[in-house]
Amino acid sequence: MKLAITGGTGFVGSRLIDAAVAEGHPVRALARRPMDMRANVDWVAGALDQPKALDELVAGSDAVIHVAGVLTGRTAADFDRANVDGTQAMLEAAKAAGVSRFVQVSSLAAREPQLSLYGASKAKSEERVAVSDLSYAIVRPPAVYGPGDKETLELFRMAKLGIVLLPAQGRLSLIHVDDLVRLLLALAEPDAPSGQILEPDDGRPGGWSHKELAQALGSAVGRRGISVSVPAGLMRLGAKADRLLRGDKAKLTPDRAAYFSHPDWVVAPSRAAPRDLWRPQITTDDGLAATARWYAKQGWL
Repeated sequence: MKLAITGGTGFVGSRLIDAAVAEGHPVRALARRPMDMRANVDWVAGALDQPKALDELVAGSDAVIHVAGVLTGRTAADFDRANVDGTQAMLEAAKAAGVSRFVQVSSLAAREPQLSLYGASKAKSEERVAVSDLSYAIVRPPAVYGPGDKETLELFRMAKLGIVLLPAQGRLSLIHVDDLVRLLLALAEPDAPSGQILEPDDGRPGGWSHKELAQALGSAVGRRGISVSVPAGLMRLGAKADRLLRGDKAKLTPDRAAYFSHPDWVVAPSRAAPRDLWRPQITTDDGLAATARWYAKQGWL
C-alpha cells in the first residue's frame, strides 16, 4: 500500500513509519521540520493547516493514517484547531484525492468528552470522520507506552525511586506502541472493517488497577513499586505548579489532571478489534521491562 501518514515525527507515528517500511509499504509523511532521508519514506514539508502540503501528502495514496494531534493546550480553540480542524483538513484532502481508506487515531478520552477539552476535541474529530462518506476506522488507544515515549517516562522514573504517584482510584488499560501500529496497518488494508470505532489493549481483562500498575512498573525497573494515591484536588494543584515551573512545556496541565482523575479508562470489550484482524502480541510485563531497558540504555532513567 502507498500510505500517507501524519504525526510521523512523534512517538506513535515514528514507530508506525518504521513498521510500514519494514512491511514494504511506501510512505509519504508530513513533517514540520527537515527530516533525514530514508528509503521508502518521502517527507512532505508542511502542517495540517497548509492545504497544498496536504494535497501533496495524499496524492496517489491508497490509505491515510491520521496520527497527528495535540495533547496539551490552554483553551478549547487550541485543541480544536489541531484535533478537529486538522482532521477535517485531512478528510477533505483525502476525499479530493480519491483515497480509498482513512484511519484515525483518536483517544479513549473521546468516550468522556465532558471531562476535558482534549477529550471533547477528539470526540468532535471522530464525528467529522463518521460523516465523511469515506471508508474509515477510528482507533481509541488507551495509555500507549514503549521505547521512545516521553509521556510514560515519568512513571518509570518514579518507579525507579520506589514510589509511583497515581490518581486516587480507578483502573486503566495499556497497549504497547508496536501492537498499536500493527493494528493501524491492518486497518489501512482495503478489505479491513469500515465504519467502526475500536478500543485495543494488551489483552488483560478489566485492565490494571493503579496498585497493579505500580507493581508492574517496579518490577520493570528492578524495584518494589508502591502506588501513592493523589486526590483530584492535589492533582489540580500539581498541574498549576507544573505550569509555573515548566510553562508551555508542562506535562501535567489542568486539563490532563481532570482527565487522569477519572476512575475508568479501561477499554470496552464490545469495541475490541476482530480477532481475525488483530490481537496483541506483547504482554505488558515483557513490554514494560523492554521499555525500561531501552530508557536505561539511552540514559533516560
